[in-house]
Amino acid sequence: MTTTDRERVGTVVAAQRPRRADARRNFDALLDAAREAFAENGAEASLEDIARRAGVGIGTLYRNFPTRTALFETVYADEVDGLCRLSDELADADPWEGLATWLRRFVDYTVTKRAIREALDGESDVFVSCRGAMIGAGEPLLERAQEAGLARADISFDDLLRMMSGVLGAAYVDEAQRDRVFGFALDAVRAAR
Repeated sequence: MTTTDRERVGTVVAAQRPRRADARRNFDALLDAAREAFAENGAEASLEDIARRAGVGIGTLYRNFPTRTALFETVYADEVDGLCRLSDELADADPWEGLATWLRRFVDYTVTKRAIREALDGESDVFVSCRGAMIGAGEPLLERAQEAGLARADISFDDLLRMMSGVLGAAYVDEAQRDRVFGFALDAVRAAR
């Protein structure tokens, strides 16, 4: 039996998550703090700042993530794992709403991804597995919307991800503007009525 990209992505985080409840809380707090710091400050976010945001000492950060790369990979894999879990939850939702909900989460993911992408090798096993898992999670949602006649038939999932990444990679005045532009992009995916 071969290991799928999705299983590999889930293993990255699960293998590192401590068993003791207090250590698990610290681990999860570090992931949340790192995600927030990377979104605000990019790949150069300070590890000391991440530990402070998580309410732990720098030693706790290094016990969980011995290298900066290990932290980047774990945050990235955790984000992709969240996209995969959401895809499972949306499997029986209205096809258009399922796709739109998943894409909204993808928008949030792109903020973290941008910072982490700078720091990770695009050919690393973790990065390649994350990409495969994300495609495997999102592509069926697009296909369901297309089969229901709700999404354009002439758009591939790769087209969709590139469009969303491009549109959302720009700098915006505020979140309201980003949300409006996201809505315009989503309208471009909707099948003509």
